[in-house]
Amino acid sequence: MPFRKPDDEGARPTDVTETLVARGTATAAVAVAWDADQAVTALYSANYRSLVRLAAMLVRDAGTAEEVVQDAFVAMHGGWRRLRDPDKALSYLRQSVVNRSRSVLRHRAVVEKYAPKGLPDAPSAEAGAIGELERSAVIDALSGLPARQREALVLRYYADLSEAEIANTMGISRGAVKSHTARGMTALRNVLEQFS
Repeated sequence: MPFRKPDDEGARPTDVTETLVARGTATAAVAVAWDADQAVTALYSANYRSLVRLAAMLVRDAGTAEEVVQDAFVAMHGGWRRLRDPDKALSYLRQSVVNRSRSVLRHRAVVEKYAPKGLPDAPSAEAGAIGELERSAVIDALSGLPARQREALVLRYYADLSEAEIANTMGISRGAVKSHTARGMTALRNVLEQFS
């Protein structure tokens, strides 16, 4: 029987369709007067599992696949009145599931692209405490050195100046910078070895 529009615009449509209902291996044609609730309920009970399997293959997640299929059924129920050929409802559902699965995959790709990157591994509290102890030991050891040796070491290893720049800054020769640096390193090493 042909699809007919309802007489009353505000009333729920009653569509008459020729539907194939599968019973075991035999398929029989049955003329049924369906509204959206009945049609979607019948399609749901007959095709839900196969549509979920289809969506699961596409989105690789069973929970998301179930959501995709349920959304497709909800959309079909809402648009049942606009469906031109109710015999093609299952085709519409399949297409809707595939399109919604594609949307899920596109959304995942965008989320993964703009997801914040993980923070680098932070040192443990113990490492920070040990580092602080070592720094304080070095500072204490530096404070015990003669002034010229301390200045030469600080300018060389903390300010990262060259020998020529240190010589210019301290107002001494490059040879004196080398001498003060070598003596300061030896004294510093001796003090830090006693500390550890």
